[in-house]
Amino acid sequence: MMRLLELIGCAMLCLAVACGKAGNSPDETGMPSPPEPRTVLKPGDTIKVMTYNIHHANPPSRPGEIDVEAIAAVINRENPDIVALQEVDVRTRRSGPSLDQARTLATRTGMQVFFSKSIDYQGGEYGNAILSKLPIVQRIRHELPSAPGASVEGRSLALIAVGTDDGGFVYIGSTHLDVSDTETRNMQVDKLREVNQHLSAPFVIGGDFNAQIGSETINRFVAGEMFRTACLGSCPNTIPATSPNRAIDFIFLNQEASSVFTVLSYATVNETYASDHRPVVTELKYR
Repeated sequence: MMRLLELIGCAMLCLAVACGKAGNSPDETGMPSPPEPRTVLKPGDTIKVMTYNIHHANPPSRPGEIDVEAIAAVINRENPDIVALQEVDVRTRRSGPSLDQARTLATRTGMQVFFSKSIDYQGGEYGNAILSKLPIVQRIRHELPSAPGASVEGRSLALIAVGTDDGGFVYIGSTHLDVSDTETRNMQVDKLREVNQHLSAPFVIGGDFNAQIGSETINRFVAGEMFRTACLGSCPNTIPATSPNRAIDFIFLNQEASSVFTVLSYATVNETYASDHRPVVTELKYR
């Protein structure tokens, strides 16, 4: 009889443990289990996309200092799913020959990363990067053109793809257009439009466009409604971070992205220390 009672007690205990671990039931601490990480976008999913020119992780108020932890803290506070980064140093002398800012930020945020070199710089590389919580299934680098004879810095487009539940892709880009030459900027947006035409898929691009809404460059970029900003109303100012007086950092959606995403919010982050630009964040609901 005692043996039978022991077996019944053991069976009940095993059942209780199994039930306690099912679904999102509380664990031993009384906290719900974390949700399973997403591997693809599914209808009804909401993703938060950030674009952030990080000024090679140099806080403007502290010339010469590199503070990658401050950039990571900004990203972690906002908890985005995807981040388009500009002005990223990889093993340069100014940031430190052992410091890969792209990989360090990926580690600090728990995200995957793709870095796209724009130029060789001080013994290392400098360019754009993309961080993603969703698995990156494609990584593509495009070099952007410059006007003949223009004395300008090289620029690039970092491009990744994430999967969707129907076997398709959503592309995310990060870019940084030329700061000084309008002809070069116009050639660069022409290249972005060319890339878009070859994708034939939803494309969300974030970056520092060094141009304002209504400018020749932005008008050229959105011509024919190929792209639209995710802004809800007027786009918030992004630079200088301490007291922004103009918007040059944006998140754009192509026509295919506009058809599968609903923009739920679009705003800048009130962050004045880590960079000379404020981050821009948008929430997008898939289908």
